[in-house]
Amino acid sequence: MIYSDLREGRFLRARRRILTAFSMAVSFSGRLWIKPTFSHSAFLLFAFRATETKKRQVQSSMRVLGIDPGLRNMGWGMIEVDGSRMRHLGNGVCTSEGTDLSLRLLSLHRQLTEVLREYQPDTAAVENTFVNKDGAGTLKLGQARGIALLVPAQAGLDVGEYAPNKVKKTIVGVGHADKVQVQHMVKLQLPGVILNGPDAADALAIAMCHAHYTRSTRVVAQAKRAMNG
Repeated sequence: MIYSDLREGRFLRARRRILTAFSMAVSFSGRLWIKPTFSHSAFLLFAFRATETKKRQVQSSMRVLGIDPGLRNMGWGMIEVDGSRMRHLGNGVCTSEGTDLSLRLLSLHRQLTEVLREYQPDTAAVENTFVNKDGAGTLKLGQARGIALLVPAQAGLDVGEYAPNKVKKTIVGVGHADKVQVQHMVKLQLPGVILNGPDAADALAIAMCHAHYTRSTRVVAQAKRAMNG
């Protein structure tokens, strides 16, 4: 019945059926003394994203989430792409809380999960980290990057990964551009955007880079199908 609703465009009804079924399952698990886990929130997030994604597929637009990983500040940026047009939806920074590393990672997980729940992206992209002389700092950054990869994967998204130089080359045209140049090009391509800091600006640039390569891949695939068809 849920599949039939989705196929015929009854998205709200499909969402209600999914949430009703899940609520019954959670209620039943409570009577059996089964402790709720992260999979509950992950399932709800996937259920919402699945129905919203189906609706936007009909409308031919795509929401892209870019994530700039960091243990102290994790930037995020959301855009909507329709053909060659891009529209800014939101940007911000997830700031870790707590003193222990485990608690800081947990707070980043919760905040980023809330971003996905609110904006319902169709795909995501994360910037690669590079190894520097500070081995401990690189390791901690890698752990934060693991959260940036995990959260969208839990929601059922495909996650792209891009080197910093590739993002700058795509957005600015120069692989070693500085943050001021990146912010200028982001503002130029997303008129009216208000950036919530350099980390959020980098995240928007990552989203725009992912949108560019995703669109290019689709064009190539369509051309191949046309040639073979």
